[in-house]
Amino acid sequence: MKFSNKKATALAALAVSAALVLSACGGGSDSDGGGSGGGGGDLSVTFLPKNLGNPYFDTSDKGGKAAVEEFGGKFSEVGPQEATPDGQVPFINTAAQQGIGALVVSANDPKAIGDALNEARDAGTKVVTFDSDTDPEYRDLFINQASAEGIAKVQVKMIAEQIGDAGDIAILSAAANATNQNEWIDLMKKEIAASHPNIKVVDTVYGDDDDQASFDKTSALLQKYPNLKGIVSPTTVGIAAAARYVSDSDFKGKVKVTGLGTPNQMREYVENGTVDAFALWNPEDLGYLAAFAAKALVDGDITGKEGDTFTAGKLGDYTVGADSTVLLGDPFEFTKDNIGDFDF
Repeated sequence: MKFSNKKATALAALAVSAALVLSACGGGSDSDGGGSGGGGGDLSVTFLPKNLGNPYFDTSDKGGKAAVEEFGGKFSEVGPQEATPDGQVPFINTAAQQGIGALVVSANDPKAIGDALNEARDAGTKVVTFDSDTDPEYRDLFINQASAEGIAKVQVKMIAEQIGDAGDIAILSAAANATNQNEWIDLMKKEIAASHPNIKVVDTVYGDDDDQASFDKTSALLQKYPNLKGIVSPTTVGIAAAARYVSDSDFKGKVKVTGLGTPNQMREYVENGTVDAFALWNPEDLGYLAAFAAKALVDGDITGKEGDTFTAGKLGDYTVGADSTVLLGDPFEFTKDNIGDFDF
């Protein structure tokens, strides 16, 4: 798949940029910008990822911080160490009490944080979800990294090509309640059943977006299913852990690993032949878009209804779709031929 021209331009800029240096901190970090922008609203924007210390969210929140600084707002990042809904609720409550302008959340559960988010909205805070959504009644807008169908299809396409369209595979997911993971997995299974009758999904396991847990789950899968042909991991933590295990095992060259990852995490495993291809959108652009969407809501430029339009800085214009959703773009496949062009 290919990015649109505007996405390709943004990615080309990343290719010559320095490595990411943003480090997550539990107490939040403020930009030097002021608390208000052109629209006169309170442009204090707090990012709440699934968990801190996750390279994927370090990247997306870096994009959010850049956007907030660009439009003169005040940026903070907070979050739990473990990717659980209970861990996110206190941070949502604090944001409501502080009266921040907007909260940008990657949800660890579609329902469990809903009441807390609605309390924040009742207090005047705009709620934008990104990466992993809640049920629509709990937020004002969802920034979707790509269509669920597109994400599912590209992962099925890659594993099918890599194993000759036949054999047993397993799925290594993140948390069992993660909204996006479960939707992608369901669609992947449907795609396989409809179009790849010789591929069988023998198991789905959960590493909870924890590196060691994902590594251990990979080991257990390969011991339980010695004839496994491939592992699909639709999570950046999981795919890197699975590739690390396979890379140093007798399964290298026998078991294919693919899914969703970042170039910097996966470069070693692509270059040493453990991984043929994997996919992702640009997470830095995702955070950047989410921040500009939050600004548009705070400023009153949009309400989140279908057909609303807004401009997201360097990424250009976007239109709100059904269910108050904004789509970033299509997934992109990374291979040995192109991974050297990217640095995130």
